[in-house]
Amino acid sequence: MKKNMTGIILAGGKNSRMGMEKAFLKIGGIRLIDRILGVYKEIFTEIIIVTNEPLAYTEFTETIIVTDIYKEKGALGGIYTGLFFASHDYSFVVACDMPFLNKDFIIYLTELVGNYDIVVPQLPEGFQALHAVYSQNCLSTIESLLIADKLKITAFYKEMRVLIITEEKIKPFNKNGLLFLNINTREDLKYIYKNKRLH
Repeated sequence: MKKNMTGIILAGGKNSRMGMEKAFLKIGGIRLIDRILGVYKEIFTEIIIVTNEPLAYTEFTETIIVTDIYKEKGALGGIYTGLFFASHDYSFVVACDMPFLNKDFIIYLTELVGNYDIVVPQLPEGFQALHAVYSQNCLSTIESLLIADKLKITAFYKEMRVLIITEEKIKPFNKNGLLFLNINTREDLKYIYKNKRLH
C-alpha cells in the first residue's frame, strides 16, 4: 500500500571526492538512484529528486525534478527544497548515496509520525538526518537558518517536535549493519566489493 507521503532523494552534492555524479554509481550492477527508486516506488505516491544537475535526471519521468531554492546551502538546503515542493505534509528524505535502504524500516518510520515534525534514527555516532521523516512545519525554521548561513542539518531540531528512534529499535532492520552506509569515496565502493556486501 502506498502512502500519501512524499519520498525525497537528495542528489545535489558536488561529489568532489568521487569525481562523478554519485547517484549513477553502480553497486551489483544497479545504479544507486535506481536502488532507491525501486524502494520508493513501492511506498510513496510522490517522489522528488533534488539536484543541481537536472538535465542528468530527465530519464526519471515518474519523478519530480527540482533544483535548490537557496543555492550552495548543502544538504539542509536540499531538505528545504524538497519539503517546499512536496504535495504532502510529510516526506521521507534520504541521500542519493545510501544504497542499502530497508523498505520495512522506512514504512516503520512513516507510521510513527503522529504529531511529530521529525522522526529520525539515532546511532551512538549521532542522528541519521539524511534518513528521516520531516514535516512541512520545519520549513520556516530551516529557511531562517539558510538565510543566516547556518547549515548544520540538526540545528533546527531543538525547535521542532522530534521523535528519536533508538539503536535498539533500529537493530531488527539493520542486521547486516549496512542500513545507513553512504558512499562518499571510491574506497567506500572498494570496501563493499571486497566484503561482497552487495545487498
